[in-house]
Amino acid sequence: MFSTEEKMKIAKAVEKILLDLNHPEMPKENLKFKLHVNGKERWSFADIEPHWKFNDKKPSVNPWNEKAREIMGNGNNKK
Repeated sequence: MFSTEEKMKIAKAVEKILLDLNHPEMPKENLKFKLHVNGKERWSFADIEPHWKFNDKKPSVNPWNEKAREIMGNGNNKK
């Protein structure tokens, strides 16, 4: 559902929220989590993992996601 770049952006925001809580049971870096996001269709979903897992990866674009945005109006179609 999301490009690698978008997943990185989401992961970074989630990490910041979790670290800002300063909970004593949380590690101070390299948090481990998995966020599952369901889209509006059964087949539409994204699994978001920690931002640090992308350190050695270059952001990529999923051609299907980009085409779907074009067809669906960049996500601006609200029902």
